[in-house]
Amino acid sequence: MSKGREDMKAFAVPGPLSDSESDLRKRILGAAFQAFTKGGYAGTSTLQIATRAKVSKRDLYAMFENKQAMLLACIKTHSDKMRMPADLPTPDTRDGLAATLTAFGKNLLRETSDPAVVAMFRLAISEAERSPEVAKAIDACRDAARQTVSALVAKAQSKGFLRAGRAREMADLFLALLREDLIMSLLLKVAARPGPLKIEQRATAATRIFLNVCGAPNDK
Repeated sequence: MSKGREDMKAFAVPGPLSDSESDLRKRILGAAFQAFTKGGYAGTSTLQIATRAKVSKRDLYAMFENKQAMLLACIKTHSDKMRMPADLPTPDTRDGLAATLTAFGKNLLRETSDPAVVAMFRLAISEAERSPEVAKAIDACRDAARQTVSALVAKAQSKGFLRAGRAREMADLFLALLREDLIMSLLLKVAARPGPLKIEQRATAATRIFLNVCGAPNDK
């Protein structure tokens, strides 16, 4: 089998599963994620995963073709937490736009600072060079947030709440203001996960600065 076909198979979405199969899959993925984050991908064997999940290797391989398929499934499961609504409501006022951006920012910060998601980032970074598919899985999720904000920016521009400009670049500015160095600090373990108040303050400040910079002159 070619490398391209192997990659596609690793990303393949499983067909409908029975309740028992779904429970088995979740148990295997939970065990795999714990094993990967504790011992590293290279240092984890399928036998260790099967033992931790309390399943036979036969049942494990019935669900996943190989260890890489389990890694990719783990990352997809945890990266799904970062996915935001694909379509945010069109704001009717500048205050409505501010409220939508702040709510979006709070949700994104809350999910991306989740310890399981941070652990997933560490795992993905450690394996990205050997498994480019891992990096692609993470980047696809990051891009989903960018696309969501870009669409909101375009809607706000059509309403005259934001100045003209490239919606994607403006979305990148908002996300940069929102995240700053939070993810890096969490990855390096030099900062604790922000609580609800800190998250609200960060999201509110990012929205205020973004609107001050990108708001339409006649709408400020």
